[in-house]
Amino acid sequence: MLDFRVETFLTVCHTMNFTRAAEQLHITQPAVSQHIRALEEAYGTKLFHYQGKQLGLTESGRLFFRAAVTMRHDALRLREAVRQADARRTLRFGATLTIGEYVMPGPLLRLLEEEPEVRLRMLTANTRELLALLDQGELDFAIVEGYFDKQAYDSLTYCVQPYIPVCAPGYPFVRLVRRLEDLLGERLLVREPGSGTRNVLERELEARNLNVDSFSRVTELGSLNLIKTLVCAGAGVSFFYRPVVQQELEEGRLREIPLEDCAIRHAFTFLWRRGSVFADGYREIFRRLRGLDPFPADG
Repeated sequence: MLDFRVETFLTVCHTMNFTRAAEQLHITQPAVSQHIRALEEAYGTKLFHYQGKQLGLTESGRLFFRAAVTMRHDALRLREAVRQADARRTLRFGATLTIGEYVMPGPLLRLLEEEPEVRLRMLTANTRELLALLDQGELDFAIVEGYFDKQAYDSLTYCVQPYIPVCAPGYPFVRLVRRLEDLLGERLLVREPGSGTRNVLERELEARNLNVDSFSRVTELGSLNLIKTLVCAGAGVSFFYRPVVQQELEEGRLREIPLEDCAIRHAFTFLWRRGSVFADGYREIFRRLRGLDPFPADG
């Protein structure tokens, strides 16, 4: 069970207000202050400070916050593990849309064949949402394509995939296309803000002092399959990880747009809370999903 004072600390971090934290915890504001003071005395450091009237974390507070989130995650994980000690194993994890739909089917089939009794729960969401659920203890680990705080999570590279521009065969470009900038006159079909797939494109564009709105027309859609369907129909251009469009490329329904100045590759990352006591178990699952040998993987 997580120390009640640590729960108070995490609630204050969430609200950055002692009074609102007290309301959420159904205790008095002096009790909240007492819990925080007890932690500060126990660890010999200040966890919060005020800048004017704004409450903020000290450097020690930020370090304690990262550790406390892991402590809460592991406490919830331990509670489930104890309850299920004599039952079949349950794995709760998250994957971003691309990974969940186009990378995980094979590895999950292999895992189910190796361990028929395992209970799997895979949630598909964007990277930001998955990290929040991981912090809350709702997930054991996640496989993401987006960016994350490397001080908060331990990670292993699951795989590296090419990220390519595509269009329909015979698509009529506004101008001759040789470089990435030559695509700016086209309609770009892209995922919604916050998706890992879009973030990769945004970073590539930022490196060239461009952004998504630099394209003459932009259509935002929340479905990879819908974007593919529209691109196949000639509605515009888009960028995909190669596994997402491999079948369409092989069948001739899409073609890769060759660019002289753009060869993007991006890592899919397997991650969990930094410092978790269950780290060895997560590494073991990583190796099984990857189909690797049983020896420890480098971190």
